[in-house]
Amino acid sequence: MKKCTFVLLCICLFSYLHAQEKKIFNETPEQKEKRLAWWQHDRFGMFIHWGLYAMPARHEWVKSREQISDADYQKYFDQFNPDLYNPREWARMAKAAGMKYAVITSKHHEGFCLFDSKYTDYKATKTPYGKDLIREWIDAFRAEGLKVGFYYSLIDWHHPDYTIDRVHPQRPADTADYKKLNQGRDMAKYREYLRNQLREILTNYGKIDILWADFSFPGAYGKDHNDWNSLELIKMIRQLQPGIIINDRLDLGEYEDGGDFVTPEQYKVSEWPTRNGKQVPWETCQTFSGSWGYYRDETSWKDTKQLLVLLIESVSKGGNLLLNVGPTARGTFDHRAQDALKAMGEWMQVNSRSIYGCTQAPPEFKKPDNCLLTYNPTTKRLYVHLLDYPLQNFTLPGYQGKIKYAQFLHDASEIKMSAPSQHHAVGKSIGEGDVNLSLPVKKPDAEIPVIELILN
Repeated sequence: MKKCTFVLLCICLFSYLHAQEKKIFNETPEQKEKRLAWWQHDRFGMFIHWGLYAMPARHEWVKSREQISDADYQKYFDQFNPDLYNPREWARMAKAAGMKYAVITSKHHEGFCLFDSKYTDYKATKTPYGKDLIREWIDAFRAEGLKVGFYYSLIDWHHPDYTIDRVHPQRPADTADYKKLNQGRDMAKYREYLRNQLREILTNYGKIDILWADFSFPGAYGKDHNDWNSLELIKMIRQLQPGIIINDRLDLGEYEDGGDFVTPEQYKVSEWPTRNGKQVPWETCQTFSGSWGYYRDETSWKDTKQLLVLLIESVSKGGNLLLNVGPTARGTFDHRAQDALKAMGEWMQVNSRSIYGCTQAPPEFKKPDNCLLTYNPTTKRLYVHLLDYPLQNFTLPGYQGKIKYAQFLHDASEIKMSAPSQHHAVGKSIGEGDVNLSLPVKKPDAEIPVIELILN
Protein backbone atom coordinates (compact mmCIF):
# COMPACT_ATOMS: atom_id res chain seq x y z
CA MET A 1 0.00 0.00 0.00
CA LYS A 2 2.82 2.41 0.90
CA LYS A 3 4.65 1.53 -2.31
CA CYS A 4 1.54 2.34 -4.39
CA THR A 5 1.19 5.67 -2.59
CA PHE A 6 4.83 6.50 -3.29
CA VAL A 7 4.41 5.63 -6.99
CA LEU A 8 1.27 7.75 -7.17
CA LEU A 9 3.09 10.70 -5.58
CA CYS A 10 5.93 10.30 -8.07
CA ILE A 11 3.46 10.31 -10.95
CA CYS A 12 1.75 13.43 -9.59
CA LEU A 13 5.09 15.16 -9.06
CA PHE A 14 6.20 14.31 -12.60
CA SER A 15 2.89 15.61 -13.98
CA TYR A 16 3.26 18.80 -11.96
CA LEU A 17 6.84 19.37 -13.09
CA HIS A 18 5.88 18.58 -16.68
CA ALA A 19 3.07 21.12 -16.46
CA GLN A 20 5.49 23.63 -15.01
CA GLU A 21 7.83 23.06 -17.96
CA LYS A 22 5.02 24.13 -20.27
CA LYS A 23 5.03 27.64 -18.85
CA ILE A 24 7.64 30.17 -19.91
CA PHE A 25 7.01 32.77 -17.20
CA ASN A 26 6.05 32.68 -13.51
CA GLU A 27 3.06 34.97 -13.96
CA THR A 28 -0.03 33.96 -12.00
CA PRO A 29 -3.52 33.94 -13.60
CA GLU A 30 -4.39 36.97 -11.45
CA GLN A 31 -1.33 38.88 -12.68
CA LYS A 32 -2.19 38.09 -16.30
CA GLU A 33 -5.78 39.19 -15.76
CA LYS A 34 -4.54 42.51 -14.38
CA ARG A 35 -2.09 42.97 -17.29
CA LEU A 36 -4.86 42.36 -19.86
CA ALA A 37 -7.56 44.30 -17.98
CA TRP A 38 -7.43 47.50 -20.07
CA TRP A 39 -7.52 45.53 -23.34
CA GLN A 40 -10.45 43.35 -22.30
CA HIS A 41 -12.29 46.48 -21.17
CA ASP A 42 -11.68 48.54 -24.33
CA ARG A 43 -12.73 45.79 -26.79
CA PHE A 44 -12.33 47.79 -30.02
CA GLY A 45 -9.11 48.69 -31.84
CA MET A 46 -7.78 49.80 -35.22
CA PHE A 47 -5.39 47.68 -37.28
CA ILE A 48 -3.33 49.52 -39.91
CA HIS A 49 -1.59 47.71 -42.77
CA TRP A 50 0.65 50.12 -44.63
CA GLY A 51 3.71 49.66 -46.77
CA LEU A 52 5.08 49.78 -50.31
CA TYR A 53 2.19 47.51 -51.42
CA ALA A 54 -0.10 50.56 -51.20
CA MET A 55 1.48 51.69 -54.50
CA PRO A 56 0.54 48.74 -56.73
CA ALA A 57 -2.73 48.87 -54.73
CA ARG A 58 -3.74 45.28 -55.34
CA HIS A 59 -3.32 43.47 -52.01
CA GLU A 60 -0.53 43.46 -49.43
CA TRP A 61 0.59 40.03 -50.70
CA VAL A 62 1.02 41.33 -54.24
CA LYS A 63 4.76 40.54 -54.27
CA SER A 64 4.09 36.90 -53.42
CA ARG A 65 0.86 36.49 -55.41
CA GLU A 66 2.44 37.80 -58.61
CA GLN A 67 5.91 36.45 -57.74
CA ILE A 68 7.53 39.83 -58.32
CA SER A 69 11.32 39.92 -58.11
CA ASP A 70 13.21 42.30 -55.82
CA ALA A 71 14.42 44.20 -58.89
CA ASP A 72 10.89 44.73 -60.23
CA TYR A 73 9.52 45.62 -56.77
CA GLN A 74 12.23 48.26 -56.26
CA LYS A 75 10.28 50.89 -58.22
CA TYR A 76 7.80 51.15 -55.35
CA PHE A 77 10.59 51.90 -52.87
CA ASP A 78 12.11 54.47 -55.23
CA GLN A 79 8.80 56.32 -55.64
CA PHE A 80 7.34 56.01 -52.12
CA ASN A 81 6.38 59.47 -50.89
CA PRO A 82 3.20 59.70 -48.78
CA ASP A 83 3.08 63.48 -48.88
CA LEU A 84 -0.44 63.70 -47.41
CA TYR A 85 0.40 61.57 -44.38
CA ASN A 86 -1.16 63.10 -41.28
CA PRO A 87 -1.25 60.58 -38.43
CA ARG A 88 -3.05 63.07 -36.19
CA GLU A 89 -5.96 62.83 -38.60
CA TRP A 90 -5.80 59.04 -38.48
CA ALA A 91 -5.81 59.11 -34.68
CA ARG A 92 -8.79 61.47 -34.57
CA MET A 93 -10.75 59.18 -36.91
CA ALA A 94 -9.90 56.12 -34.83
CA LYS A 95 -10.99 57.84 -31.63
CA ALA A 96 -14.18 59.19 -33.21
CA ALA A 97 -15.05 55.66 -34.36
CA GLY A 98 -14.93 54.50 -30.75
CA MET A 99 -11.61 52.68 -31.02
CA LYS A 100 -9.43 52.66 -27.92
CA TYR A 101 -6.15 51.23 -29.24
CA ALA A 102 -4.32 50.81 -32.53
CA VAL A 103 -1.75 48.43 -34.03
CA ILE A 104 0.35 49.39 -37.08
CA THR A 105 2.60 47.33 -39.35
CA SER A 106 6.13 48.39 -38.43
CA LYS A 107 7.28 45.87 -41.06
CA HIS A 108 5.13 43.59 -43.23
CA HIS A 109 6.14 40.50 -45.22
CA GLU A 110 7.67 42.55 -48.02
CA GLY A 111 10.43 43.50 -45.56
CA PHE A 112 9.98 47.29 -45.85
CA CYS A 113 10.31 49.08 -42.49
CA LEU A 114 8.18 52.10 -41.60
CA PHE A 115 10.61 52.80 -38.75
CA ASP A 116 14.20 54.02 -38.87
CA SER A 117 16.12 50.78 -38.32
CA LYS A 118 19.91 50.84 -38.12
CA TYR A 119 20.04 47.28 -39.47
CA THR A 120 18.73 47.96 -42.97
CA ASP A 121 18.42 50.65 -45.64
CA TYR A 122 15.08 49.18 -46.74
CA LYS A 123 13.14 51.70 -44.69
CA ALA A 124 11.01 54.84 -44.94
CA THR A 125 13.87 57.19 -44.08
CA LYS A 126 15.70 56.11 -47.27
CA THR A 127 12.71 56.72 -49.57
CA PRO A 128 11.78 60.11 -51.08
CA TYR A 129 9.61 60.67 -47.97
CA GLY A 130 12.72 60.56 -45.80
CA LYS A 131 11.15 60.41 -42.32
CA ASP A 132 10.40 57.84 -39.64
CA LEU A 133 6.71 57.10 -40.18
CA ILE A 134 6.37 55.20 -36.90
CA ARG A 135 7.70 58.08 -34.79
CA GLU A 136 5.06 60.43 -36.19
CA TRP A 137 2.34 57.81 -35.83
CA ILE A 138 3.03 56.84 -32.26
CA ASP A 139 3.19 60.45 -31.08
CA ALA A 140 -0.11 61.25 -32.78
CA PHE A 141 -2.02 58.26 -31.40
CA ARG A 142 -0.71 58.70 -27.88
CA ALA A 143 -1.77 62.35 -28.03
CA GLU A 144 -5.37 61.19 -28.59
CA GLY A 145 -5.19 58.92 -25.55
CA LEU A 146 -5.08 55.70 -27.57
CA LYS A 147 -3.02 52.68 -26.57
CA VAL A 148 -0.42 51.75 -29.21
CA GLY A 149 0.90 48.51 -30.63
CA PHE A 150 3.21 47.22 -33.35
CA TYR A 151 2.68 44.49 -35.87
CA TYR A 152 6.03 43.01 -36.88
CA SER A 153 6.36 40.44 -39.66
CA LEU A 154 8.46 37.41 -38.84
CA ILE A 155 8.48 36.80 -42.59
CA ASP A 156 10.74 38.89 -44.81
CA TRP A 157 10.71 38.61 -48.62
CA HIS A 158 13.50 41.15 -49.06
CA HIS A 159 16.22 40.03 -46.66
CA PRO A 160 18.97 38.12 -48.51
CA ASP A 161 19.40 35.52 -45.74
CA TYR A 162 15.72 34.73 -45.30
CA THR A 163 15.30 31.27 -46.81
CA ILE A 164 12.82 30.77 -49.62
CA ASP A 165 9.72 28.91 -48.47
CA ARG A 166 6.31 28.02 -49.85
CA VAL A 167 4.93 31.60 -49.65
CA HIS A 168 8.08 33.39 -50.80
CA PRO A 169 7.85 35.32 -54.12
CA GLN A 170 10.81 33.32 -55.45
CA ARG A 171 9.29 29.93 -54.54
CA PRO A 172 9.98 27.31 -57.22
CA ALA A 173 7.41 25.28 -59.12
CA ASP A 174 9.39 22.12 -58.35
CA THR A 175 10.15 21.36 -54.68
CA ALA A 176 13.48 19.85 -55.72
CA ASP A 177 14.69 23.39 -56.49
CA TYR A 178 14.35 24.75 -52.94
CA LYS A 179 17.80 23.55 -51.92
CA LYS A 180 19.43 25.16 -54.93
CA LEU A 181 17.61 28.48 -54.45
CA ASN A 182 18.56 28.62 -50.77
CA GLN A 183 22.29 28.12 -51.30
CA GLY A 184 24.09 31.01 -49.64
CA ARG A 185 21.10 32.02 -47.48
CA ASP A 186 21.58 31.74 -43.72
CA MET A 187 18.55 31.79 -41.39
CA ALA A 188 20.85 32.21 -38.40
CA LYS A 189 21.83 35.63 -39.75
CA TYR A 190 18.17 36.47 -40.39
CA ARG A 191 17.25 35.41 -36.83
CA GLU A 192 19.82 37.88 -35.53
CA TYR A 193 18.30 40.61 -37.75
CA LEU A 194 14.82 39.73 -36.53
CA ARG A 195 15.89 39.90 -32.90
CA ASN A 196 17.73 43.18 -33.40
CA GLN A 197 14.75 44.84 -35.06
CA LEU A 198 12.31 43.67 -32.40
CA ARG A 199 14.66 45.10 -29.81
CA GLU A 200 14.68 48.41 -31.72
CA ILE A 201 10.92 48.86 -31.90
CA LEU A 202 10.51 47.83 -28.26
CA THR A 203 13.17 50.22 -26.92
CA ASN A 204 13.10 53.30 -29.18
CA TYR A 205 9.44 54.34 -28.87
CA GLY A 206 8.61 54.25 -25.18
CA LYS A 207 5.89 52.04 -23.70
CA ILE A 208 4.35 49.66 -26.25
CA ASP A 209 1.03 48.11 -25.26
CA ILE A 210 0.65 45.32 -27.83
CA LEU A 211 2.90 43.28 -30.09
CA TRP A 212 1.51 41.41 -33.08
CA ALA A 213 4.17 38.97 -34.35
CA ASP A 214 3.02 37.46 -37.65
CA PHE A 215 3.19 34.60 -38.61
CA SER A 216 4.34 30.97 -38.30
CA PHE A 217 3.40 28.33 -40.87
CA PRO A 218 4.84 24.93 -39.90
CA GLY A 219 5.08 22.00 -42.29
CA ALA A 220 6.73 21.29 -45.61
CA TYR A 221 8.69 24.31 -46.87
CA GLY A 222 7.20 26.43 -44.08
CA LYS A 223 8.57 28.01 -40.91
CA ASP A 224 7.91 27.38 -37.23
CA HIS A 225 9.18 28.51 -33.81
CA ASN A 226 12.61 27.02 -34.50
CA ASP A 227 13.12 29.30 -37.50
CA TRP A 228 12.39 32.40 -35.40
CA ASN A 229 13.89 31.12 -32.13
CA SER A 230 10.51 32.11 -30.70
CA LEU A 231 11.16 31.02 -27.13
CA GLU A 232 14.09 33.42 -26.73
CA LEU A 233 12.21 36.12 -28.62
CA ILE A 234 9.20 36.09 -26.30
CA LYS A 235 11.50 36.19 -23.27
CA MET A 236 13.27 39.24 -24.69
CA ILE A 237 9.96 40.92 -25.56
CA ARG A 238 8.61 40.55 -22.03
CA GLN A 239 11.93 41.67 -20.54
CA LEU A 240 11.95 44.85 -22.63
CA GLN A 241 8.23 45.57 -22.18
CA PRO A 242 6.96 43.76 -19.04
CA GLY A 243 3.37 44.99 -19.43
CA ILE A 244 3.02 44.22 -23.14
CA ILE A 245 0.29 41.97 -24.56
CA ILE A 246 1.53 39.48 -27.19
CA ASN A 247 -0.49 37.58 -29.80
CA ASP A 248 -0.32 33.83 -30.42
CA ARG A 249 1.54 33.57 -33.75
CA LEU A 250 5.07 32.76 -32.58
CA ASP A 251 4.18 29.03 -32.77
CA LEU A 252 4.56 28.50 -29.03
CA GLY A 253 1.26 26.67 -28.59
CA GLU A 254 2.83 23.94 -26.46
CA TYR A 255 3.31 26.56 -23.74
CA GLU A 256 0.37 27.80 -21.72
CA ASP A 257 1.78 31.33 -21.87
CA GLY A 258 3.26 31.24 -25.39
CA GLY A 259 0.83 34.03 -26.32
CA ASP A 260 -1.66 36.16 -24.40
CA PHE A 261 -4.60 35.90 -26.77
CA VAL A 262 -5.78 33.88 -29.76
CA THR A 263 -6.41 35.54 -33.11
CA PRO A 264 -9.20 34.16 -35.32
CA GLU A 265 -8.76 36.01 -38.62
CA GLN A 266 -11.52 37.00 -41.03
CA TYR A 267 -14.20 34.75 -39.56
CA LYS A 268 -16.71 34.84 -36.71
CA VAL A 269 -16.21 32.29 -33.95
CA SER A 270 -19.20 30.14 -33.00
CA GLU A 271 -18.43 30.41 -29.29
CA TRP A 272 -15.86 31.79 -26.85
CA PRO A 273 -12.58 29.97 -27.75
CA THR A 274 -11.21 27.58 -25.13
CA ARG A 275 -7.94 25.85 -24.27
CA ASN A 276 -8.12 22.65 -22.23
CA GLY A 277 -11.75 23.47 -21.49
CA LYS A 278 -10.99 26.98 -20.19
CA GLN A 279 -12.10 30.17 -21.92
CA VAL A 280 -9.14 32.20 -23.22
CA PRO A 281 -8.69 35.87 -24.18
CA TRP A 282 -9.28 36.40 -27.89
CA GLU A 283 -9.46 39.04 -30.58
CA THR A 284 -10.69 38.71 -34.13
CA CYS A 285 -8.90 40.76 -36.78
CA GLN A 286 -11.14 41.80 -39.64
CA THR A 287 -11.05 44.06 -42.70
CA PHE A 288 -13.51 46.57 -44.09
CA SER A 289 -13.03 44.83 -47.43
CA GLY A 290 -11.24 41.68 -48.62
CA SER A 291 -7.72 43.08 -48.34
CA TRP A 292 -5.52 44.30 -45.50
CA GLY A 293 -3.42 46.66 -47.60
CA TYR A 294 -4.94 49.34 -49.82
CA TYR A 295 -6.62 47.67 -52.82
CA ARG A 296 -7.96 50.25 -55.23
CA ASP A 297 -10.25 47.99 -57.28
CA GLU A 298 -11.50 45.66 -54.52
CA THR A 299 -15.28 45.90 -54.18
CA SER A 300 -16.42 43.54 -51.41
CA TRP A 301 -16.74 46.20 -48.72
CA LYS A 302 -18.85 45.36 -45.68
CA ASP A 303 -21.81 47.62 -44.90
CA THR A 304 -22.31 49.38 -41.56
CA LYS A 305 -24.57 46.72 -40.11
CA GLN A 306 -22.09 43.94 -40.93
CA LEU A 307 -19.30 45.88 -39.24
CA LEU A 308 -21.35 46.60 -36.14
CA VAL A 309 -22.42 42.96 -35.89
CA LEU A 310 -18.74 41.95 -36.03
CA LEU A 311 -18.06 44.20 -33.05
CA ILE A 312 -21.14 43.32 -31.02
CA GLU A 313 -20.90 39.59 -31.67
CA SER A 314 -17.22 39.55 -30.68
CA VAL A 315 -18.02 41.22 -27.35
CA SER A 316 -21.05 38.95 -26.86
CA LYS A 317 -18.61 36.00 -26.84
CA GLY A 318 -16.03 37.65 -24.61
CA GLY A 319 -13.73 38.92 -27.36
CA ASN A 320 -12.26 42.01 -29.03
CA LEU A 321 -12.40 43.36 -32.58
CA LEU A 322 -9.32 44.73 -34.34
CA LEU A 323 -10.66 46.37 -37.50
CA ASN A 324 -8.23 47.13 -40.31
CA VAL A 325 -7.61 50.18 -42.49
CA GLY A 326 -5.19 50.07 -45.43
CA PRO A 327 -4.00 53.65 -46.12
CA THR A 328 -3.22 54.83 -49.65
CA ALA A 329 0.28 55.53 -50.95
CA ARG A 330 -0.39 59.27 -50.44
CA GLY A 331 -0.91 58.57 -46.73
CA THR A 332 -4.68 59.00 -46.55
CA PHE A 333 -7.57 56.73 -45.61
CA ASP A 334 -9.66 55.66 -48.59
CA HIS A 335 -13.04 57.48 -48.61
CA ARG A 336 -14.82 54.14 -48.15
CA ALA A 337 -12.86 53.50 -44.96
CA GLN A 338 -13.58 57.02 -43.74
CA ASP A 339 -17.31 56.57 -44.37
CA ALA A 340 -17.30 53.24 -42.52
CA LEU A 341 -15.41 54.68 -39.54
CA LYS A 342 -17.79 57.63 -39.36
CA ALA A 343 -20.86 55.37 -39.42
CA MET A 344 -19.48 53.15 -36.67
CA GLY A 345 -18.58 56.23 -34.66
CA GLU A 346 -22.12 57.58 -34.85
CA TRP A 347 -23.43 54.32 -33.41
CA MET A 348 -20.69 54.09 -30.78
CA GLN A 349 -21.26 57.66 -29.64
CA VAL A 350 -24.54 56.65 -27.99
CA ASN A 351 -24.17 52.88 -27.69
CA SER A 352 -20.58 52.34 -26.52
CA ARG A 353 -21.83 51.51 -23.04
CA SER A 354 -22.87 48.15 -24.48
CA ILE A 355 -19.29 47.51 -25.68
CA TYR A 356 -16.74 48.95 -23.23
CA GLY A 357 -16.33 46.81 -20.12
CA CYS A 358 -18.77 44.25 -21.48
CA THR A 359 -18.54 40.55 -22.11
CA GLN A 360 -20.65 37.44 -22.61
CA ALA A 361 -23.99 37.44 -20.78
CA PRO A 362 -24.50 35.06 -17.84
CA PRO A 363 -26.11 31.77 -18.92
CA GLU A 364 -29.39 32.49 -17.11
CA PHE A 365 -30.17 35.17 -19.70
CA LYS A 366 -31.47 33.48 -22.81
CA LYS A 367 -30.83 35.29 -26.10
CA PRO A 368 -34.07 36.27 -27.88
CA ASP A 369 -34.29 35.56 -31.61
CA ASN A 370 -32.42 37.95 -33.92
CA CYS A 371 -30.55 39.55 -31.04
CA LEU A 372 -27.11 39.68 -29.49
CA LEU A 373 -26.51 40.13 -25.77
CA THR A 374 -23.62 41.82 -24.00
CA TYR A 375 -23.24 42.23 -20.26
CA ASN A 376 -21.33 44.58 -17.97
CA PRO A 377 -20.41 42.65 -14.81
CA THR A 378 -19.42 45.85 -12.97
CA THR A 379 -22.65 47.79 -13.49
CA LYS A 380 -24.75 44.60 -13.78
CA ARG A 381 -26.49 45.83 -16.91
CA LEU A 382 -27.57 43.64 -19.80
CA TYR A 383 -27.68 44.95 -23.36
CA VAL A 384 -30.04 43.57 -25.97
CA HIS A 385 -28.95 44.43 -29.53
CA LEU A 386 -31.89 44.26 -31.93
CA LEU A 387 -30.52 43.00 -35.24
CA ASP A 388 -34.03 42.68 -36.66
CA TYR A 389 -36.35 45.28 -35.16
CA PRO A 390 -39.52 43.67 -33.75
CA LEU A 391 -43.07 45.00 -34.11
CA GLN A 392 -44.20 46.57 -30.84
CA ASN A 393 -44.18 43.55 -28.51
CA PHE A 394 -40.84 42.02 -27.72
CA THR A 395 -40.61 39.01 -25.43
CA LEU A 396 -37.68 38.33 -23.11
CA PRO A 397 -37.86 34.62 -22.25
CA GLY A 398 -37.56 33.84 -18.53
CA TYR A 399 -36.59 37.37 -17.51
CA GLN A 400 -39.43 37.97 -15.04
CA GLY A 401 -38.15 39.17 -11.68
CA LYS A 402 -34.68 39.90 -13.07
CA ILE A 403 -35.23 43.41 -14.48
CA LYS A 404 -35.51 46.61 -12.47
CA TYR A 405 -35.83 49.01 -15.41
CA ALA A 406 -35.66 48.98 -19.23
CA GLN A 407 -34.70 51.76 -21.62
CA PHE A 408 -33.31 52.41 -25.06
CA LEU A 409 -29.60 53.08 -24.72
CA HIS A 410 -29.30 55.76 -27.40
CA ASP A 411 -31.63 58.24 -25.67
CA ALA A 412 -32.39 56.70 -22.23
CA SER A 413 -36.11 56.65 -23.03
CA GLU A 414 -38.18 54.27 -20.93
CA ILE A 415 -39.50 51.01 -22.34
CA LYS A 416 -42.57 49.75 -20.50
CA MET A 417 -42.55 46.20 -19.19
CA SER A 418 -45.44 43.82 -18.60
CA ALA A 419 -46.19 40.14 -18.38
CA PRO A 420 -47.14 39.19 -21.95
CA SER A 421 -50.75 38.54 -22.86
CA GLN A 422 -51.69 35.59 -25.03
CA HIS A 423 -52.65 37.82 -27.96
CA HIS A 424 -49.06 39.04 -28.20
CA ALA A 425 -48.03 35.82 -29.88
CA VAL A 426 -50.69 34.02 -31.86
CA GLY A 427 -50.14 30.30 -31.96
CA LYS A 428 -47.19 30.56 -29.59
CA SER A 429 -47.09 29.51 -25.96
CA ILE A 430 -45.74 32.24 -23.71
CA GLY A 431 -44.07 31.22 -20.47
CA GLU A 432 -45.20 32.68 -17.16
CA GLY A 433 -41.67 33.84 -16.44
CA ASP A 434 -41.41 35.87 -19.63
CA VAL A 435 -41.35 39.67 -19.81
CA ASN A 436 -42.91 41.72 -22.58
CA LEU A 437 -41.42 45.04 -23.68
CA SER A 438 -43.69 47.50 -25.46
CA LEU A 439 -41.58 49.03 -28.24
CA PRO A 440 -42.51 51.92 -30.54
CA VAL A 441 -43.75 50.86 -33.95
CA LYS A 442 -41.16 52.96 -35.69
CA LYS A 443 -37.59 51.73 -35.36
CA PRO A 444 -35.29 54.25 -33.62
CA ASP A 445 -32.83 56.09 -35.83
CA ALA A 446 -30.00 53.64 -35.21
CA GLU A 447 -28.55 50.93 -37.41
CA ILE A 448 -28.88 48.47 -34.53
CA PRO A 449 -31.02 49.73 -31.62
CA VAL A 450 -29.90 48.67 -28.14
CA ILE A 451 -32.09 48.02 -25.10
CA GLU A 452 -30.40 48.56 -21.75
CA LEU A 453 -31.73 46.39 -18.95
CA ILE A 454 -30.90 47.48 -15.41
CA LEU A 455 -30.98 44.24 -13.45
CA ASN A 456 -32.15 43.51 -9.94
